[in-house]
Amino acid sequence: MQWRGKRTSSNIEDRRRSGGGRRSGGLPGIRIGGGGGRRGGGLGIGATIIVLLIGAYFGVDVSGLVGGSGSGPVASAPQQSGPNTIDDDQEAFVATILAETEQVWTGIFQSSGQRYTPTTLVLYQGGTASACGMAQSAMGPFYCPGDRKVYLDTDFFRVMEQQLNAGGEFANAYVIAHEVAHHVQNLTGILGQVNAQRERASERESNALSVRIELQADCYAGVWAHGAADRLAVTEADIRQALATAARIGDDALQQASGGRVVPDSFTHGTSEQRQNWFFAGYRAGDPAQCDTFRAASL
Repeated sequence: MQWRGKRTSSNIEDRRRSGGGRRSGGLPGIRIGGGGGRRGGGLGIGATIIVLLIGAYFGVDVSGLVGGSGSGPVASAPQQSGPNTIDDDQEAFVATILAETEQVWTGIFQSSGQRYTPTTLVLYQGGTASACGMAQSAMGPFYCPGDRKVYLDTDFFRVMEQQLNAGGEFANAYVIAHEVAHHVQNLTGILGQVNAQRERASERESNALSVRIELQADCYAGVWAHGAADRLAVTEADIRQALATAARIGDDALQQASGGRVVPDSFTHGTSEQRQNWFFAGYRAGDPAQCDTFRAASL
């Protein structure tokens, strides 16, 4: 992948030096969402423990569990004093990939007579406030529907490489594209509809809905990869890198890695095979219409 010298997005909010929060030292104190309900602001205790382990040790996305409506307590976020300045290589990479997601999704929305409103990506270190509650490094990257922002701790890519052996620029780009995909789901109303259904569902049904929303986000990330392939000179090795990352963050792989038994009813993101298949389906088709995980007979 060749990303240097490309257009960068201005929709970056850099809070890394704002002192927005204390670095988390482990599982204690991790907060998912703002509410106290079983699904609006978190899950039942068994699934929550699994997710916390995933967040603390593997840094995967927990956006499906972070206050879906943003209705929990809202902490005041640091305010930027002016336009963001890209001042390091890591930020330049993130801003470039974000710009590529904007270009791809703007074109897709325009083709159906709609307007794409970009998300803002918040870079932070240790912790920061969001409309979904306090963002902490152990939570991994996530999308908050309450303020329509993606939150990414700058140490995440290092953690992903060291803990998951899933490093590489395209693997990192896949993570960003997956979170932006949740924003697309929010704009199209899918995320709100699913979260409303989860509020009325049993824990098992809620988890199953979460899996479908996450697999669709993987598919949308593949759609992005298809649309940006020529501009970024994406290679087969890049796609294999994304697929390898998808495999390592499957629920079954993470549960096995944490030393526990695999419990399919507790899955919230999908198996390794499912995540790989849906990412590749989106990449192969380049069409979000092929990402309807809710009507798929099998995942």
